Amino acid sequence: MDRESKRKRTKELLLDTTKDLVQEKGCNNMTLNDIIKRTKLSKGAIYHYVRSKDELLALVLQERMEKINDRFFEKVNEGKKEFEGPMKEIVRKLPSLQDPLDATNRIFLYLLSKHNQPIVSEIINKFYDQAVRLSKQWITAGQHAGVIPLSVNADRTAELFILISYGFRVRNSISNDSHAFSTDDFSILMADLLEAKQT
Repeated sequence: MDRESKRKRTKELLLDTTKDLVQEKGCNNMTLNDIIKRTKLSKGAIYHYVRSKDELLALVLQERMEKINDRFFEKVNEGKKEFEGPMKEIVRKLPSLQDPLDATNRIFLYLLSKHNQPIVSEIINKFYDQAVRLSKQWITAGQHAGVIPLSVNADRTAELFILISYGFRVRNSISNDSHAFSTDDFSILMADLLEAKQT
């Protein structure tokens, strides 16, 4: 196995194990020693990727965004000038935003609770910037393909979508009640704001 393949497999093992441990123990109780025991990786191997548990948790959030981004651009690169396929890749994971037990939601809220620590604050800001940047990329890719009107303000719309997704994560951690605005409503709103209207 070449070095790059080994590196990729190690990172996947690290992230998958972290998600499993977050589900089992929660973010507060999970430690890097738990990761070491479960993965059989050395401390040095883990520190090759991250310097702390918080950075490791942030990598899980980053990986989720990157996977959505990869699926989106796979659809775009099929060369079809259509809105539906790439949009489906974005909305496919939206229902998990409503799941308070979802590992990425638990990580997000855990890191948010530590926002007053400078290192964690930097991690949260980087994640927010990444989310907005990717969302804007998706909108501008649609505009270049002619399936999203140029009149859509990519900056404002991207930030709106991230704010709503953050709101779902927070809301569903504090309330189990049914709500008037669901992720299905969010996907409809996204389509309404982005899809070129036929005249």
